[in-house]
Amino acid sequence: MAASLVIVYHRQPYEEHVEGGKTVFRENASPNGIVPALKGFIGQTERASWIAWKKSPAGKPVRFERRITVEDSYGSYEVVRLPLSAEQISQFYHVTSKEALWPILNSFPSLYSTENCDWAAFREVNRLFAEAACEEAAPGAVVWVHDYNLWLVPKFVRALRPDVRIAFFHHTPFPAADVFNILPWRDEIVDSLLDCDLVGFHVPRYARNFVSVVQSLRPVDALVERDVPPDLRATGTALSEPVTPVVLHSGKRRVQIDAFPIGTHASLIRETVQQPERLAQVAQIRHDIPQEKIIVSIGRVDYAKGTREMLLAYERLLQRRPELHGRIKLLVTAVAAADGMRVYKRAQQSIEQLAGRINGRIGTLAWQPILLSTTPMPFAETLCYYRAADICWITPLRDGLNLVAKEFIAAHVNESGVLVLSEFAGAAVELQDAVLVNPYSLVQMDAAIDRALDMPAAEQRARMQRMDALMDRYDIGHWTRHVLELFAQLPARAQADADPAPQRARRAGRAPAAVPVH
Repeated sequence: MAASLVIVYHRQPYEEHVEGGKTVFRENASPNGIVPALKGFIGQTERASWIAWKKSPAGKPVRFERRITVEDSYGSYEVVRLPLSAEQISQFYHVTSKEALWPILNSFPSLYSTENCDWAAFREVNRLFAEAACEEAAPGAVVWVHDYNLWLVPKFVRALRPDVRIAFFHHTPFPAADVFNILPWRDEIVDSLLDCDLVGFHVPRYARNFVSVVQSLRPVDALVERDVPPDLRATGTALSEPVTPVVLHSGKRRVQIDAFPIGTHASLIRETVQQPERLAQVAQIRHDIPQEKIIVSIGRVDYAKGTREMLLAYERLLQRRPELHGRIKLLVTAVAAADGMRVYKRAQQSIEQLAGRINGRIGTLAWQPILLSTTPMPFAETLCYYRAADICWITPLRDGLNLVAKEFIAAHVNESGVLVLSEFAGAAVELQDAVLVNPYSLVQMDAAIDRALDMPAAEQRARMQRMDALMDRYDIGHWTRHVLELFAQLPARAQADADPAPQRARRAGRAPAAVPVH
């Protein structure tokens, strides 16, 4: 049966494990995050399919089932796995996405490189995703594409299936026009996004930047805007926007634009950390780390995450306030990138060297100021560290949203605690009771951590309670309902004939036309 909702995302919606020589599928260890959030839509639709990739040796028969049916707590749904070779994955994800697109998205043009990029290979992978989505989609279905590495999918889908409605959601920042337009493929990308019925972002600034890019490259005949709700306005901060675009008309194209940050599963987090075994684990963490103040910072290795800048600020703190020696501990989880991600190797080396330098120069045999791990922790254990910590220090140089900040708030269950948050994280437009900081300013970074350490408990509780109430109001359920309402409002398109374009193209032995490389 064809699907009324087709989710197109590069990651598979489960974890694979081998037990007794057989592959079994388990739900993701963390019930929070992007994949579980998207799976929350499965039970809300008549029938859903998920398109992802799976590695397969080139030139050899595929050794796994292309299509499987998954039944888990989210419902029953189909998963179509695209067999991609190691070379395709490298070009599509490790090289083009991370060496060319990622620096531009995060406004680091000095790190941008196309030296090793093969745009034709990137386009071909996008075409494969699009064909798979078209084969799954029922007439008039919603094809929901996720993230920048699938920017070209909408163009192929629109050519193959003019009857479907196409939505796109960016989990990343979206840069200003002068940065985005560095990309030599900018026209192809923008034309593909303009083939969408709906383009979504976490915050109004990214939506505004998208419209500015379109206006710089294409004639915009009309633009509808509305006031940003007070809860997302954050006046006076780096990502503040008083007005956000909601509809863009360019030629015959009408694109609805949405800016609404994804929520966290706040109630589940609270239930988890208040289980007796978790409370015991929190008490054990506080026992094992006897320092008066525990600071936690959870993330992954990425120059955009600002881990190096945070460590330098921590080093300055210990030099500036020697009375804290032996009384404070910073727990840093910077999860190492997967093999093949060359762009992050230098970042990981820098983080490890800096943490070692601080421990070596300032620490003693009895006290090490930093505990660094580059391996991921199970979700429940991570929540226990959030609950045990006094301060959560999240200061990326650029971040699409940052769910860690929201998880920390929910894990504290209205108790004291301080969130130090970068103004350049999308979540900052919501979490205005955090200690917001410009991570590019050494002075502000120093002042922010001082303020967090010295904040009275009563002020901590008041701030955390206000943010916790916000997490409840705009939780993952609210975001799901919001998106489903948008899908329901999308206008129906002309139905394709009984012989869909993807099948005609395959029978004729040809692929959809490609756009020339610039």
